[in-house]
Amino acid sequence: MIRVIGIDPGSVITGYGIVDSDGQRSLLVAHGHIRVEGDDLASRLGCVFQRVGAVLQEWQPQEMAIEDVFVSRNALSALKLGQARGAAVVAACQHRIPVAEYTPRRVKQAVVGNGGADKTQIQHMVGILLNTQERLQADAADALAIALCHVHTRGRDPGLARVLQRRRR
Repeated sequence: MIRVIGIDPGSVITGYGIVDSDGQRSLLVAHGHIRVEGDDLASRLGCVFQRVGAVLQEWQPQEMAIEDVFVSRNALSALKLGQARGAAVVAACQHRIPVAEYTPRRVKQAVVGNGGADKTQIQHMVGILLNTQERLQADAADALAIALCHVHTRGRDPGLARVLQRRRR
């Protein structure tokens, strides 16, 4: 079994989801969201870094999967998202956790079977795949979807496996 944390980064809310998986079956370990605090962007990025680091310390995942940056209609929003993502990646690096990146479309395709799935479809399928009746908060469900995408992809994508092995050294 491998423990993977998925991160749905954001400068206002950052979702996280942790699963244990053997590649065939995945078990829900924990999930939640971080309400990012701070009066300015630097403070909010520090909050993402510290709180993601605390989650990593508590749950001890072996790998992290995070949503890749996507192009937004609003360039400023895309930049802030990218910076929040960077803060989470640095927290993983500080804990010596290898990081894999997935586009939103790839995550949706892996979990729902449709690269254009909406948030309610993701929440529904994550609940089914993890056998939980609990209503998942949207950002936490997205993070769990990212973790599930990783555990279902990691053994089948030789390029990704090489990246993870190289980063462990």
